[in-house]
Amino acid sequence: MTSAKVALAGNPNAGKSSIFNLLTGLRQKTANFPGVTVEKKTGTFKLGTSQVQLVDLPGTYSLFPNSKDEKLVCQVLCNPQNESFPDLVIYVADINQLERHLLLASQIIDLNVPTIVVLNMIDVFIENGHKLEQKPLADFLGVPVIAMNARNGEGLELLKQQLQHFLDEGAAPFTRASKIYTFTETEEKAAALANQVFSTDQPYRAKLTAHHFQWFEFLPDDLKLKMAAMLPSTGFEDIRIQILETMRRFAIIQEVLPAVIETHTSREQKLSISLDNVLTHKIGGPVIFFGLMFIIFQSIFALAEYPMTWIEDGFSYLGAHTRNFLPASWFTDLLVDGLLAGLSGVLVFAPQIVILFFFLALLEESGYMSRVVYMFDHIMQKFGLNGRSMVSLISSGACAIPAIMSTRTIGSWKERIITIMVAPLIPCSARIPVYTVLIALMVPAGLHYGPFNAQGLVFMALYLLGIVASLAVAFVLKLILKSDERSYLMLELPAYKKPIWSNVGLEVWDKLLAFVTNAGKVIVIISLGLWFLASYGPGNAIEAAASKVNETSLQLTPEQHQAVLQSAQLEASYAGIIGKWIEPAIAPLGFDWKIGISLITSFAAREVFVGTMATIYSIGGDAEESSVRERMAAELKPGTSQPMYDTATSMSLLIFYAFALQCMSTLAVTKKETNSWKWPAIQFVLMTGMAYLGSWLTYHLLS
Repeated sequence: MTSAKVALAGNPNAGKSSIFNLLTGLRQKTANFPGVTVEKKTGTFKLGTSQVQLVDLPGTYSLFPNSKDEKLVCQVLCNPQNESFPDLVIYVADINQLERHLLLASQIIDLNVPTIVVLNMIDVFIENGHKLEQKPLADFLGVPVIAMNARNGEGLELLKQQLQHFLDEGAAPFTRASKIYTFTETEEKAAALANQVFSTDQPYRAKLTAHHFQWFEFLPDDLKLKMAAMLPSTGFEDIRIQILETMRRFAIIQEVLPAVIETHTSREQKLSISLDNVLTHKIGGPVIFFGLMFIIFQSIFALAEYPMTWIEDGFSYLGAHTRNFLPASWFTDLLVDGLLAGLSGVLVFAPQIVILFFFLALLEESGYMSRVVYMFDHIMQKFGLNGRSMVSLISSGACAIPAIMSTRTIGSWKERIITIMVAPLIPCSARIPVYTVLIALMVPAGLHYGPFNAQGLVFMALYLLGIVASLAVAFVLKLILKSDERSYLMLELPAYKKPIWSNVGLEVWDKLLAFVTNAGKVIVIISLGLWFLASYGPGNAIEAAASKVNETSLQLTPEQHQAVLQSAQLEASYAGIIGKWIEPAIAPLGFDWKIGISLITSFAAREVFVGTMATIYSIGGDAEESSVRERMAAELKPGTSQPMYDTATSMSLLIFYAFALQCMSTLAVTKKETNSWKWPAIQFVLMTGMAYLGSWLTYHLLS
């Protein structure tokens, strides 16, 4: 069996991901390129008797890069020794933006890398009344050109046929013999110089090396110094040459396009312009955006209520029958109160995760999210950020970790640091379980204000609080950090299009799987450890606590006696001792020692809070008869008839989790991205201080 390594390249929003999904399906995985934090998406598929490995390169606009993502693409394509160097490039272009997208295509073809050009979104192109002549474009580029509609797979078989042809015939039919772009005398001198230190018979590859030798990792330092000393003698000025080449390429492309495309302004284009006038309006645009977010948050509660109840009831049923089926033993308690309680604490929130990412995937697929980035760019600038920061902050709604990693596309050091520092303040999916439980304790499920669900209103208010806090911190950092750098937003607004439902489904499945597996593993492991800490204590402390309760003369009902007994035994356990140790520090916030345990365990990940509370309230109790929310609602403050989780305590805890950096992984990725422990330390101290102060003020104001 033969094998080949194929790379997908193209501008952002060209449809690479759709073609990647069509070719690989679920046979894909995500990791990082070696030695860098740039995400690497790979997949495999069979073609005849051959195995094809597909690599989805980050989107870039040209081989003159401004970010880590774009630099990596250039390094991969310019260095045949790179382990990701492809045998063939599938270049994906949006045919509706062909002039801009052919710039990078022509550069890649000039590298003499075998290439197939795919003109995606042909359906929109035809609907707009345009006509395509493929042969003049194929003759101009010197490589195969395929029209494709990745939404329904039209053209996929033609692409596979070309791939099979490459596997059978080799690179020659897919490689242009001569350059599209002609060198100037200065560029020829620079290419000749680069060729001395970078052995290649490809002149354009040598020229790019002259541009990028400073950061090409595969060039030895002594040769970099040699090039730095010799380049000035050629008259080579990097920025001027970049601009010159870009403009000359566009001039050549503009000459050939009239023979390729017959265009006119269609009704759909006029409609798109009209939509943009409304959706990106400086006042109406943000109102519409927050209106959409409001609908999403309402849906998270309204649509998830029944499936969450079914999952809770299912685990209660399973726990009851497991306890009845197995003999009374420590293993049965571990299985029901530890494992099943921990799993319930994870899976019960799966419906809300699905709903959130379903709507976000729809907005992304439709092309609306690019408008959001464009629309908020001028606002972000006032807070020391830019439109690319908006991409990271929106990503934080899923998880702060990929959001922080995505800041590598921000050219300015200052704007990148500020974005990294404030990204964890945006409410992420890990906060959903915590918010759901505490809002349910504080706001009755049936309460509505007109047509609006009151719980959904509180949920959105917490999200807005996170956004406001992130902007406030960004503004302060803007005043503190000093830098003369400034990045500029270059963004292509894709055409509005109907969502590709398979892409939406894969995106939702990927996020759900990440939540269940990544968060689930941590929660279950901590739940099992916590069960041990809550079930055992030093010496005979638990037995002594039980004896003391049994000897009291209080006139209690059997149910009350059992509740007091369970609380005393838990308090005497190892977990109780740990909680009591930190209780003095958190008592001013309205928290007891049980909440203290959850604050410690949830430092691994915020969502562990729910699993911790599920385990704590399951120890010795009737876990199979009620959900964690019901058991927490029934908890009373010691010696009173007042609910433990009243409005003041619940709101105080919500504010704490809204600000606190309860995530070890976020600190680790901040350290990795900034290459320093200074920034994660500042991040942790700042957010913990905000959480404590905000929680203290909230509790005392509401008390």
